[in-house]
Amino acid sequence: MWKTVRRAARATAHLVLVAAMTFGTYIFITVLLIAATGTLVVIGAWMLPEAVLLLRRIAGAKRRMTAAWTGREIPEAYRPIEGTLRERFRTAVKDPGTLADLKWLAAHYLYGALLVVALPLLVVGLVVDGVWCGTLRRDAVVLPLVTRLADVEARWSTALLKPSPKAELVERVEQLKATRADAVAAHGAELRRIERDLHDGAQARLVALSMRIGLAKRAYDHDPEAARKLLDDAQDQAEEALLELRHVVRGIHPPILTDRGLAGAVRALAAGSGLAVTVDDDGLDEGPRAPAAVEAAAYFVVAEALTNVAKHSGAAAAGVALTRTRGGLRVTVRDEGRGGADEGGGSGLLGMRRRIAALDGSCEVSSPVGGPTVIEVELPCVW
Repeated sequence: MWKTVRRAARATAHLVLVAAMTFGTYIFITVLLIAATGTLVVIGAWMLPEAVLLLRRIAGAKRRMTAAWTGREIPEAYRPIEGTLRERFRTAVKDPGTLADLKWLAAHYLYGALLVVALPLLVVGLVVDGVWCGTLRRDAVVLPLVTRLADVEARWSTALLKPSPKAELVERVEQLKATRADAVAAHGAELRRIERDLHDGAQARLVALSMRIGLAKRAYDHDPEAARKLLDDAQDQAEEALLELRHVVRGIHPPILTDRGLAGAVRALAAGSGLAVTVDDDGLDEGPRAPAAVEAAAYFVVAEALTNVAKHSGAAAAGVALTRTRGGLRVTVRDEGRGGADEGGGSGLLGMRRRIAALDGSCEVSSPVGGPTVIEVELPCVW
């Protein structure tokens, strides 16, 4: 009985908030929409995007209110209203989320008005129901009715406020545009790094090698001993050039990934990091391997993260977890250092995000001042 009463009290509070929101939408949204569409063209063009933004905030508040009742979040999908006045106006009008919110607003006008009228009757019914149950020991009637009414209202709101397939498609297209831009930027940065490494390393070694061989050819007839020394130097230069080329190749796709797999490569990174690193590989050595691009991205995430721990965190230990998920691979790196990681401070986090975005992955960084710092990366793949 008391459980039913408590649920009915929650339902009543929910319906009261819905009724209060109804008054708010009548006052604010109606006035702004009329002003935006009925005034002069220039003023209306400026006010309409602002009215749509306010409508989004109210719809967002309603999503949170409904989620608090049902326990299920309602996603939202909007195109950002930004840019010039013309661009803001066009986005506000053409965004599928605007039409969905307007449909919800129209329905809210209807059932919100009915609720405002019915709410006093419900309050009276609850009092009568309490007397009915308390004195006559009969089953409650209004209490379940209030709860069902709140459930129906939440279902309507959920159906009207969830993104339409078109809105989700538009949001996905925007995400892919941003991902493509990040991938292009990451690819350009990688090419510049390879070019720099080749120019400053292997190319310089090869130029010196060529010069020594040329000098050895000139000295061969009249000073064989000097020619032999120059050839020895040339051999040293050739070996150093090979080392530089191997370094460049490791930056593109580390050979250790091919030889040992991701788990073995990460354990090698941990052993050579100079930190006390624990590695939980979730049995990645067993079963199918992730695609080469996913393994390479995960490897570089761990390498960059451990480098940051050693350079910036002040921590002496870190933990790495590699987890096989239903939709891909999760990489988590945690340290108990000083925290406060700054993506714009040259820590390499921005490059890490771009590398992950190129694979349509996600990266979450939590680094409050005082620590801990946790980097969690999700890389999609099919096992």
